[in-house]
Amino acid sequence: MSDSLQRFLFENMPVRGHVVQLDATWRAVLERHEYPEPLRGILGELMAAGALLSATLKFDGSLVMQMQGSGIVKLIVVEVTSEATLRATASWEGDVPDQPLRELLGTGRFVITLVPKESGTQSYQGVVELNGDSVAGVLEHYMSTSEQLDSRLWLACDGRQAAGLLLQKVPGDHETLEDDWNRLSMLGDTLKPAELLRLPAREILRRLFHEDDVRVFEASPVSFRCSCSRERVTGMLRALGHDEVRSIVRDHGAVDVTCEFCRKRYAFDAVDAEQIFAADVQTRAEPTRH
Repeated sequence: MSDSLQRFLFENMPVRGHVVQLDATWRAVLERHEYPEPLRGILGELMAAGALLSATLKFDGSLVMQMQGSGIVKLIVVEVTSEATLRATASWEGDVPDQPLRELLGTGRFVITLVPKESGTQSYQGVVELNGDSVAGVLEHYMSTSEQLDSRLWLACDGRQAAGLLLQKVPGDHETLEDDWNRLSMLGDTLKPAELLRLPAREILRRLFHEDDVRVFEASPVSFRCSCSRERVTGMLRALGHDEVRSIVRDHGAVDVTCEFCRKRYAFDAVDAEQIFAADVQTRAEPTRH
């Protein structure tokens, strides 16, 4: 199965949808981290959900989804770009038992942030209470509460693949849609996790909606990519301040930064660290002209 996103819409009713299937993208995340088994399922499903939701937006930038909790699992982050690239990470404390999502995360909040690529453009952030017994439940609660969009999600994940199906009402006044919406939701409920993971996207749509007139678009590729770079780390160190960076170099011999997403290591020795602030030092040293 190739990593892809399949868009579709119903010709005779204002409902759109997407099917996403992640193979190499999901494995790229697993290869970089040793996640406990219960956490893997949550992270993989959130990656699939992120790809699905990003496909409903017309923007140039990135969509960042965060589950912030007070339980054993502290944070789960998925970032999806408008180029259909994904990266993900999570943090936790101690052993992660095989428990429902609500118990692993405890009380907390779910945050979606849209970060435009164009500098100077303001980000948008939606925040809701972490409410739901599953990743799909959390996302559906967010969409109905923050975005006022009726949405249904079906998500699945195992050690090899992650996948998802999204149905969403097209924004507008659709009072006569309720019966059709309930029928489509019931059809979605018949989809088994193994089918979502293993069947091709078009076969899933035929299996569920063969009695409806569905327009299926060309599938688009999805891939793993981390946006970290030495330049970004340099900017982070600059924000940390000259004195703080000097102190780290003095205590440890160098500044070592490891990306939480891809585990790439960036090292800055004493010379590198001083070069970061060289321009600032030169500016302060220049005499004032009158």
